[in-house]
Amino acid sequence: MENTYKLFDYDIEENVKRCREEIAEACIKYGRKPEDITLMGVSKTQTVDAIERAYNAGITLFGENRVQELQRKADFFSSHNVPCHIIGSLQTNKVKYLPRLTDTIHSVDSVKLLNEIEKQYGKAGKNCNILLEINIGNEESKGGISCDRAAEIAYLMPEYKNVVLKGLMCVPPRLEDESVRKYFEKMRKLFVDISDKKLDNINMSILSMGMSGDYPYAIAEGSTLIRVGRGIFGERNYNNV
Repeated sequence: MENTYKLFDYDIEENVKRCREEIAEACIKYGRKPEDITLMGVSKTQTVDAIERAYNAGITLFGENRVQELQRKADFFSSHNVPCHIIGSLQTNKVKYLPRLTDTIHSVDSVKLLNEIEKQYGKAGKNCNILLEINIGNEESKGGISCDRAAEIAYLMPEYKNVVLKGLMCVPPRLEDESVRKYFEKMRKLFVDISDKKLDNINMSILSMGMSGDYPYAIAEGSTLIRVGRGIFGERNYNNV
């Protein structure tokens, strides 16, 4: 599929509409159903006003990269009853703030982090849904774990009481053409493999892959959640951080 993605950073509503249209086009081409694809608005560095515009345009799930930003925006998400997930790299010392802020963490990349999530959500009397972050391109510059390590962690899940493995996420090598599909295909195979293990505390329903530049190809390979920041909000404004 030719990527027709363009930036219109002055018109969030039009951007959301265009994303929905491109999702629908990809679903038609690749035999998917649009209702099976969740569009997440990645609101990193965005103001609450911009987030509210996206919400009013139909975005019902947001993702934040940093705990500090989620804390500052928590009143908006709470008052609008709209979920926001943590999708960025997470330090163990930040986990203690999360039980009151979110029920889903996308970027689990170690047993140490998994243990801290279990501890902090257990203390709060809550459960946490997690996604394992896979370094699907084996890139040194990116976080995440290998496919083999993900399978090993899956076998540990029955030991946990307050954590449920809900799926996988990845950030593939930056390729905005069809060659990126091989990474998404590998993710889908790993997703199916872990799903088939039928282990306790594993309920695989989220395959989070595809971002502003490549989500049609992710949809082709089975993504159930795409993360769009620039394609909705325009370029990030780090002055807001």
